[in-house]
This record gives sequence, C-alpha cells and structure tokens, in this order.
Amino acid sequence: QVQLVESGGGLVQAGGSLRLSCAASGRTFGTYNMAWFRQAPGKDREFVAATRWSDGTTYYADSVKGRFTISRDNAKTVYLQMNSLKPEDTAVYYCAADPKTLSTVARRNRYEYHYWGQGTQVTVSS
Repeated sequence: QVQLVESGGGLVQAGGSLRLSCAASGRTFGTYNMAWFRQAPGKDREFVAATRWSDGTTYYADSVKGRFTISRDNAKTVYLQMNSLKPEDTAVYYCAADPKTLSTVARRNRYEYHYWGQGTQVTVSS
C-alpha cells in the first residue's frame, strides 16, 4: 500500500514559480511510475507530467513543456518544479503512482494510476 501526500501549493503571481512535492509512505515506490495531474474547476483532471521509474524518462503535456520539470529522488519524493506560471495553470494538482508498466500513451491516462494524493491547490493571479 502506498500513501501519497502533496505539498508546496499556494498563491503566486503570473510569471512566478512554485515547487510541488509528493511524499510517499507505506512502502518504497522506487519501481513505481509517478505522475502529476491537475484539475481546474469545472474541468476534467488532466495529465501534466510523468516519469518512468526504469530510466527516469520524463513526459510532459504540451501546455507545460519547457516550463515545468518533474523529478524524483531515490527515496520517497517526487517533485514538480513550475516556472513561468500562467493564470491557466490554476488548479488542484495531484500526485499519482502505479507499479505496472505503462506505455507512453497510457501514462497520460489518469485511469491507469492506482494511488493518488489528496491534492494541493495552485492559484496563479494575473
């Protein structure tokens, strides 16, 4: 069993930066695929970024590519560095994890992830 807890959200002006953290507990998640999703009010939860456990390959939504960076340490934390934030980045950000092998397409699908955190609010003011 894996428990995920996000932190680092907050209010920031457009153009600013935030760093989100996702801490895992319960067991090591070194072989788990990790991802960040976000959900804005009235919208579906959407893929933001993911990292493949086997070699650290990263994947990004087009809307955040070049501005956001996903990373993980070898212990129990995955990060999302968010730079050049825009008002449209405002959402609740969720950390997700799953142990199974995922294709490039599948890892962008929220239904492929078994474990989820409670979310952290990110608000970007214009």
